[in-house]
Amino acid sequence: MATDDWPIESDGSNTLVIFGASGDLTRRKLVPALCSLFCKGSLPENLGILGVARSDLNDQQYRAMLRDSLDEEIARPTPEQWADFSSRVHYLHGDITSSDDLLQVRSKLLDMETGDRATNRLYYLSLAPSLYQPAIAVLGETGMADDTEGWRRLVVEKPFGTDLASARSLNEIAHSVFREDQVFRIDHYLGKETVQNLLVFRFANAIFEPIWNRNYIDHVQITVAETLKIDERGEYYDQTGVLRDMFQNHLLQLLTLVAMEPPHAFEAEALRNEKVKVLSAIRRIHPEDVALHAIPGQYRTYRDEGGVAPESDTATYAAVRLYVDNWRWQGVPFYLRSGKALRSKSTEIIIQFRNPPHMLFPLDEDEDIPANTLAIFVQPDEGFHLEFQTKTPEAGLQMRKAELEFHYHEAFSGQAIPDAYERLLLDALNGDASLFTRADEIEQAWSIVDPIIAGFGRPDAPRPYYYSEGSWGPVEADRFMSTDGRAWLQGGRAR
Repeated sequence: MATDDWPIESDGSNTLVIFGASGDLTRRKLVPALCSLFCKGSLPENLGILGVARSDLNDQQYRAMLRDSLDEEIARPTPEQWADFSSRVHYLHGDITSSDDLLQVRSKLLDMETGDRATNRLYYLSLAPSLYQPAIAVLGETGMADDTEGWRRLVVEKPFGTDLASARSLNEIAHSVFREDQVFRIDHYLGKETVQNLLVFRFANAIFEPIWNRNYIDHVQITVAETLKIDERGEYYDQTGVLRDMFQNHLLQLLTLVAMEPPHAFEAEALRNEKVKVLSAIRRIHPEDVALHAIPGQYRTYRDEGGVAPESDTATYAAVRLYVDNWRWQGVPFYLRSGKALRSKSTEIIIQFRNPPHMLFPLDEDEDIPANTLAIFVQPDEGFHLEFQTKTPEAGLQMRKAELEFHYHEAFSGQAIPDAYERLLLDALNGDASLFTRADEIEQAWSIVDPIIAGFGRPDAPRPYYYSEGSWGPVEADRFMSTDGRAWLQGGRAR
């Protein structure tokens, strides 16, 4: 179970080693999150931080670089707090793929580690994905995975592979050096407070679970929309596309939390077992049938971006219909969509319930009573929004919509929601894998997405449909929904 309480072994020496320590992720996310945790008093007194990267810096230069990059919305240290926090931060120039350099890292760690108890280490691979396999191999060759003197854990950022075959290969390399319980595959979406609150919402409130099934739910929509274009990531993104970038991880993770059965306890293996069951029950789409179940899109100026092939058919948008073939969800479509350069940045889950089986109240011929909807806002306005029907006063049986709303910023008096990396870093240090993905979970997700990617690449497949920046995607995605007699919703409302 996720907890802020530190384990017994924290009485020894604890070191967080960040490989790729001068990179963007470390500067924008990891160090601000660690600094924020330190300012809150959530880090143990004996935690040291060692950054390792190819940049030629000393401790003072590295600390200055980190201070300049702090996001004041995440970490607001006083000068005294920063001085205390930064004194824990050290830097070593080194190449993660070099055994000789890793032996220097090991020597530096021995100098840093104190105490007569365990010497615990968390290795964080803040690296390009192409370096994961050689980095893990060298950690094994140099004996840095040996946990006889204290625990050793490995954090790997997404993407974990580029397809099922590469994910399996990476899992094999990881398991040749570390046990599965030592490997923490991070998807920062699972660290978001609202994502975690979805589990509380479902399983701590008795009123929802009895209707959380095919008898009462018509369909589910999951949207991850981004306003940004690919900017300077053209070469990388053109080889990746929206399915690898967003569907295989974020969207399928959200789907599992919506669709999973109640675990017997909120602990890592029970939670992840139920998520894997959902992924294994998702109906696979054959490549030749992808056009019936998915719509690719591309924003109009994508091919003008630097690093993008002039005739690229890489999808920057996709809408996909999936089915979970089990007793709870049989026949209920799950509509997933994500895209770049859309109208607004938002992540939300819409649960649309079925219409009443028989309408007792008189309606005009062209009048329709909208179904109840539950909107779960993951970002930016985190909260929940439930719509239902009520009677209009002094108007006979005329009905109108009413709403029940909960928003974090209102309920907690403007208290800032912690960044997802704060939660995940604490859990990794505590050895709690509840919010991290397991090897079989990664492979199941790729087995769902790979056939869709293959289908988009078939010679007879439709080319990505163009959409204008600032829109909600190609009009073909709207037609895709209307063919099913449904429409895309924002905040539970038709757009």
